[in-house]
Amino acid sequence: MAAYNVLLNLGPINFFVLYGPRSSTKVSLGYGAWILFQIALYQFLPSKLSTGQLTPAGNLLKYRTNGLLAWIVTHVLFVALAVSGLMDPAILARHWEPLLVTTNIAGFLLTGLVYAKAHLSPTHEKDRKFSGSVLYDMYMGIELNPRFGKYFDFKLFTNGRPGIIAWTLIDFSFIAYQYEIHGYITKSILVSTILHTIYVVDFFINEDWYLRTIDICHDHFGFYLAWGSIVWLPGIYTLQTQYLARNPVIWSDAQAAGILLTGISGYILFRSVNHQKDIVRRTKGYCHLWGSPAKVLRVKYHTKDGLEHKSLLLCSGWWGLARHVNYLGDLILSYSMCAACGFTNLLPWTYAIFMTILLIHRCWRDEERCSKKYGKGWEEYCKRVPWVLIPGVY
Repeated sequence: MAAYNVLLNLGPINFFVLYGPRSSTKVSLGYGAWILFQIALYQFLPSKLSTGQLTPAGNLLKYRTNGLLAWIVTHVLFVALAVSGLMDPAILARHWEPLLVTTNIAGFLLTGLVYAKAHLSPTHEKDRKFSGSVLYDMYMGIELNPRFGKYFDFKLFTNGRPGIIAWTLIDFSFIAYQYEIHGYITKSILVSTILHTIYVVDFFINEDWYLRTIDICHDHFGFYLAWGSIVWLPGIYTLQTQYLARNPVIWSDAQAAGILLTGISGYILFRSVNHQKDIVRRTKGYCHLWGSPAKVLRVKYHTKDGLEHKSLLLCSGWWGLARHVNYLGDLILSYSMCAACGFTNLLPWTYAIFMTILLIHRCWRDEERCSKKYGKGWEEYCKRVPWVLIPGVY
């Protein structure tokens, strides 16, 4: 209430200037070093070349994928510095406010950079998309796959390295912070971090799978992905450990195990669903799912260059239950991460709420995109698989 009265007296601008979070030279330099370190790992660690999906203009791009090794090197170095006493493991938690300011500045700078690049030096001109609105183009992006050189892909790097690698690093730092201010580590923060780590490690083990997702294949690179990967992802996806470090929640062994096992079941569903699709793609539909021959709908589509291509729509296994059943496991895992925080505060549940909105919106986007891409083939697919996300519900 006191803060609200001060806000009314000073006005929002003066209030923010006086009391808002501030960056610092030390944090800015540290964040710059972090980005350069991740670029070096991306460029110089051993990697394999993975192939993405065909772009609308008919480009088939190669990607350097070494995210798992980069994640391991980063976390081993973090632990080594902490154990040796050269670095406080709670360093990220203790500098959280200036770090948020710094990442916001970086997100806006990157947005401006890729917007200018799309106009002055596009990587693939025919894969650009212009709306006629400067603001919309900056927000949603113009280039589909902006690159420096042959393999430095802005989209893959920004999402995976300053975004997803930072996710678990921040978690570890807030675990250390909880111990430093309370003198103990709770099961709740460990459960949440374990589920985060499972998700992150799985992402990097299956990094080439990510190349076939909507982020890489369809979303152009602008503020939405640049700021989202640098600021929103590490800031919002770690809300559970941020909250638990300051507000410990105590669970019994049975309660903690129940939350953990529910989250793991969601992960298993998520991985099993995507594994089925990968098997069908690799075998061109000539395989078995759940002991029976896979049922597929063979459809055709055209790229911007006028060439005709063939694709498969899976109608059996998990995919026979709902057209976007892959998102269901994601939601179960997301809600389990937040359940570790208890039910007395809405803030740590922001992630689950966001994921619900995001994935339902993605269902709508997928439906619209596939309808345009496959035409009558998609109509037939919807007849064979009538449910969108949850069988019998939606």
